[in-house]
Amino acid sequence: MNAWTAGLAGGALIGISATLLLWSIGRIAGISGIANGLATAPRGDRAWRAAFLTGLLLAGGIALAWLPDGPAREQTGTTPLLLSAGLLVGFGTRMGNGCTSGHGVCGLGRLSPRSVVAVLAFMLTAMATVYVVRHLAGNAA
Repeated sequence: MNAWTAGLAGGALIGISATLLLWSIGRIAGISGIANGLATAPRGDRAWRAAFLTGLLLAGGIALAWLPDGPAREQTGTTPLLLSAGLLVGFGTRMGNGCTSGHGVCGLGRLSPRSVVAVLAFMLTAMATVYVVRHLAGNAA
């Protein structure tokens, strides 16, 4: 399977999954909100969250095991750098009231104006970060 076919299949699966979650139980497939709700939601609202997150982990593990030409697994940054990046992403997700899956996949699909603004902010920040890290900080990859 070449890269564009894998990307197309993955995008279709994400779209179908987000649509099924919305149609079946009326929930948005925003991963940060689902994960946060696993700890903070009322008891009756946790089972679907646990099932959804378990499915994400299992699907990723199955894909890595079954796809011989899958992505290489290598750590390209130091552990403190990756932990710091994770914390900053979590902070930004909280500040932006959602993550790329909630705003980018589900929000844009629903034509949400705040999701358009959020996705533009995500993309502009990502482009600026890559420019600074690769061109101004001297870490050309």
